[in-house]
Amino acid sequence: MDLLYKILFYISGFIIVWAMVGYPVSLKFIGKLFKNRTLKKDYSHQPTVTVMVVAHNEEKVILEKLNNIIELNYPKEKIEFLIASDNSTDNTNEITKQFIKEHQNINIRLYEVKARKGKTNAQNEAQKTVTTEYLVMTDANSIMDRDSVKELMAAFTSEDIAYVSGRLSIVNQESSDVSNAESSYWDSDLATREIEGRIQTITAGNGALYACRTKDYYDFDPIQCHDSAMPPLYALQGKRAIANHDAIAYEKAGEVIEDEFGRKVRMNRIILKHILPDVRILNVFKYKWFSYFYFGHRTCRYLLWISHLLVFISNGLLLPESLFYKITFLGQVLFYLLALARVITKSNNKYLTLVYYYCVTILAQWAGVYNILTGKAKPFWEKAESTR
Repeated sequence: MDLLYKILFYISGFIIVWAMVGYPVSLKFIGKLFKNRTLKKDYSHQPTVTVMVVAHNEEKVILEKLNNIIELNYPKEKIEFLIASDNSTDNTNEITKQFIKEHQNINIRLYEVKARKGKTNAQNEAQKTVTTEYLVMTDANSIMDRDSVKELMAAFTSEDIAYVSGRLSIVNQESSDVSNAESSYWDSDLATREIEGRIQTITAGNGALYACRTKDYYDFDPIQCHDSAMPPLYALQGKRAIANHDAIAYEKAGEVIEDEFGRKVRMNRIILKHILPDVRILNVFKYKWFSYFYFGHRTCRYLLWISHLLVFISNGLLLPESLFYKITFLGQVLFYLLALARVITKSNNKYLTLVYYYCVTILAQWAGVYNILTGKAKPFWEKAESTR
């Protein structure tokens, strides 16, 4: 049995270390080897575009969003705006209709989804009404930089590029220790995505701002989200999903842990499938760097919930073996005690907060798995009020 415990300990430990340290460090080294590969842009590429905003009960922010998108720096005759309202029951639709009435010189329309089935379903339905060459999608609570659409379109420099993700910039990182921790995580993840996209393809985008060709749009199951489903789909088709971080959307992160925890639980509503969504990903000879990227950036991260449990239990069972196992077990206990100390003391210490935030992320993965196994995972959710 000791051999089994050691196998579990070392495999689980490797997954944790590789996901959080090994892969990001390796990618920086690989990025230097491919430093000659840079993001190419063609600003003369200005095709027809529809900017789609998905909204559910966004009366607090929808007017600001509407005023934001009509000021985008893109040829007016080539841009349309589509508000896909996911069965909104507040004043979202009324505010949008009034705005359309007051701006009849702008090509903007409202698509009302009759049954609430979540963001992806709303996108699937509304997309069928789109006639432009490209589709830009953005969230109701994200404010787009004036040049964001121009930047997204400039990155479609070849037919094999099927998806371009913009950069989400957190605007309230100093508002609380929670939003600061999320901002720190996001900045490091953006650096990783930049290298992945430059070399071959990113493994995930973000819902705040991204674009694809209308002809390449795919009707995903509503339980899925474009952020995690679109890039792998295109990669397996031999196409590229890249990041242009000069296309910017500004958004608030959750300022209270309840909001951020709830957001992460929602993100993990299909975590078991994301560990390896398609066995073809393992074919490194065909998919090359994408296989490596997905394993390090996605598979290992989606296994953190079970890896932490297994490494803790197996380590405890190996305590009599040697001093090494006693030290590693003590280190784990200390790590979790630091998170607990942050809960009890509510300290603003940067390092305590990062440990606490990481543990909350792991708990959110467990909550996601629980929801999947109990049939409680759903394609829609209530918005986090502190992000509005």
